Amino acid sequence: MKQKNKMLSTHGIKTLFETRLTQLTSLASESQDETAFKNKLNDYLLSGPIYNPAAARQIKRLIDNDGKTIYEASTEQEIKIETISLLWKFLTNSIINEEISVDLWIDLYHQFDRLYHEEEELPDEKQVQQWMKRWPSGLNEDVRAIRRQNKERIISLLIQKIENRHAPSSRYLFPEGSTEEDKRQLVCQWWNEARFHLAMAIKSPTELNRMLGNSLSEETLQLYHKARKKGMPVFITPYYLSLLNPTGKGYDDTAIRSYILYSPQLVETYGNIHAWEKEDAVEDGKPNAAGWLLPDGHNIHRRYPDVAILIPDSMGRACGGLCASCQRMYDFQSERLNFNFEELKPKESWDKRLRKLMEYFENDTQLRDILITGGDALMSQNKTLRNILEAVYKMAVRKRNANLQRAEGEKYAELQRVRLGSRLPVYLPMRINDELLDILREFKEKASAVGVRQFLIQTHFQTPLEVTPEAREAIRKILAAGWTITNQLVYNVAASRRGHTAKLRKVLNGLGVLCYYTFSVKGFEENYAVFTPNSRSLQEKEEEKRWGKLSAEQEKEFLNLLRNSKDRAAAVQRFCTFHQIPFVATDRSVLNLPGIGKSMTFVTIGMTKEGKRILEFDHDPTRQHSPIIHQMEKIYIKENKSIWQYMLQLQEMGEKKEEYASLWKYMEGETEHRFPLYNYPDLGFRITEKYSHLSVVGNKSIC
Repeated sequence: MKQKNKMLSTHGIKTLFETRLTQLTSLASESQDETAFKNKLNDYLLSGPIYNPAAARQIKRLIDNDGKTIYEASTEQEIKIETISLLWKFLTNSIINEEISVDLWIDLYHQFDRLYHEEEELPDEKQVQQWMKRWPSGLNEDVRAIRRQNKERIISLLIQKIENRHAPSSRYLFPEGSTEEDKRQLVCQWWNEARFHLAMAIKSPTELNRMLGNSLSEETLQLYHKARKKGMPVFITPYYLSLLNPTGKGYDDTAIRSYILYSPQLVETYGNIHAWEKEDAVEDGKPNAAGWLLPDGHNIHRRYPDVAILIPDSMGRACGGLCASCQRMYDFQSERLNFNFEELKPKESWDKRLRKLMEYFENDTQLRDILITGGDALMSQNKTLRNILEAVYKMAVRKRNANLQRAEGEKYAELQRVRLGSRLPVYLPMRINDELLDILREFKEKASAVGVRQFLIQTHFQTPLEVTPEAREAIRKILAAGWTITNQLVYNVAASRRGHTAKLRKVLNGLGVLCYYTFSVKGFEENYAVFTPNSRSLQEKEEEKRWGKLSAEQEKEFLNLLRNSKDRAAAVQRFCTFHQIPFVATDRSVLNLPGIGKSMTFVTIGMTKEGKRILEFDHDPTRQHSPIIHQMEKIYIKENKSIWQYMLQLQEMGEKKEEYASLWKYMEGETEHRFPLYNYPDLGFRITEKYSHLSVVGNKSIC
């Protein structure tokens, strides 16, 4: 049936070309080959009745790149671009024994059809507000009512689980003689402890289905059993599981489900997953893909001169759950990241290794920003996290003192920013306990005295539904400890629905959280089910996010407000009310490019036989890059899903395709400027231009 529909669709789109784009089909029939067709097309774009110059420019680019062979960065394969050549064959019935998807013809039809139509007006604010209203938050009473029922059901099952446990050393056991009411009260009490949820995490398909009221399909269960046989972990805390809606009525929980339920493509490829960000693949003694020399092991990841990631040898190599679209899935695959908590506890050798890792930051000329992550930075126990932050503090002191002996222009960059990357405010908000808050306050007080100016928890709310009363309280506590909270959204299909991201910005802003990045999903095959084409990121930016964009004057006003307010949530709310905007759009839409960093500066130069767009990226001109970009200024990425297949996915989720009709036109993007809060403060002195820990052949800045 699927094949039949495909054939009918191909016939239908051919009819559209012949009846609505008659000039194009005439040019094809008058051309003896692809070259003649491209020449005639070029002439037509210059002299024909064109109403849309932007569409003409984009088609001209497809023509100019036709026949070009490019090196595709994610698959590391060469691809010959044949977009216009294939179109000529299609229009002249010259395709023989070639498997070509109708998706290609649909995209090309829209590109040529645009020539004869002026661009439609963008959606107004009223329309965007209507889209936003479709998505409730986890603070809505009707959502909370369903979740209270979920919690009661899950608690009953946890009581059974504890009763059947054979772990006498566990702290979560019922005293002998406990009544059913005693047991329920104990579990309700334990529910507020992060350790309880980690101890009771769901680790098998059967248990997952039971906790969801046996609501999973047989197909999903079989997929999970296959994943388990391949060694793919299942790990979901009872708290996070309670956020789902297994009733079939009420709120749409697709955005949450797409994070914990695995796709067939993910399970099929598990075991053969590669690092998308190739600079994260490290070999001892060799520079990574960005040219940086790193200490032995997998503790430091780096692509930029000024910032590096630290992944501790601790429980920070685990998470509060395994996200289906995790960019470090290959690390779980290799078991560098895992959920074996006992094995992840720091060994005696860790303190020695930590000192060595801090020496890397101390002796680097450019590093001024450390992102402690994993895994998840807040999965580390409080004692471990305190020790890590103490090591960071001592490193900052030594680096600052060493600069006293260096001349102006020869000084090293000093530590200015400390970030903790964690999804636990979402997965496990009860982790934000008093001891952790004391650690954060104490570190900020000490580090501020030695030049560190920015302290951030970089978290990851994926949907307004994850903003629960528990998460709200965790956010309040972190902000009260003096740390800024920024959010990074992975722009998967469920999150990309009209108004969804705009509503997330609004809900988070209302709690004092600032949005930082909106990330395109990595384009490997394992992410096919959740991949959103980059054109949708551009569409969201131009048509939805624009209602929260600030002028230069407003940015300055907002920045001063943030810096001088003790109640960030109230300050953001007042600002939005005064300026009559639904949210503050402080995030940038980007794709992490292999080896080069984040960017959304691209043009579409072709399409594959499957209708997947081929994008030519340039680096983000707003920030400092590794000198290796001079050897790889253009990066070519083949998206792993066509626009048409994405539209069909949206339709299956209940979306109206016509609401996304302008999607086809977004074929080129430009990286947005950085909100000033995310810029580094002025050091107050001039640092050396020399680089350390760099090995890029032919670059004079190497030292």
